[in-house]
Amino acid sequence: MMTDFVEAGQADGTLQVVMLGIGTETFALDAGMVREIIDPIPTTRVAGARPHLAHIVNVRGNVVPLADIRTRFGMPVTAATPDTRFVVIELDLDGDATLVALVADRVFEVTAIAMENRQPVPVIGTAWRPEYINSIVKYRDDFVIIPDMLQILN
Repeated sequence: MMTDFVEAGQADGTLQVVMLGIGTETFALDAGMVREIIDPIPTTRVAGARPHLAHIVNVRGNVVPLADIRTRFGMPVTAATPDTRFVVIELDLDGDATLVALVADRVFEVTAIAMENRQPVPVIGTAWRPEYINSIVKYRDDFVIIPDMLQILN
């Protein structure tokens, strides 16, 4: 199901996004939800936490869950590299603004994508769980995933 991002987009039908790489996939996060991009900082493991939310970090004095969404997309967890970044996003969870840091293997750029090019996830032929994806967009020569962060983190 595609969430209506046109409302969040600009009048010209584009959406400002932060492009990031996780594993071999490219994801586009609505730039309006991104608060900052930081170098990796020390993490603390949370006993009994779900695998994709197993750590917390201290971001400017705030305790923030650290999400590694690779497991949600069937990707192996990998060690950090010099390009690894934490992308701090703000989500509305039940009316409360909540910060979450995402592990990204690479952060590429901030750009505009044409929302007219978005398509739903194909029913067959992908290993992705469709409930985790709002849509897929063709950008340059690649397909880019627009994730549903609320579903992924739930």
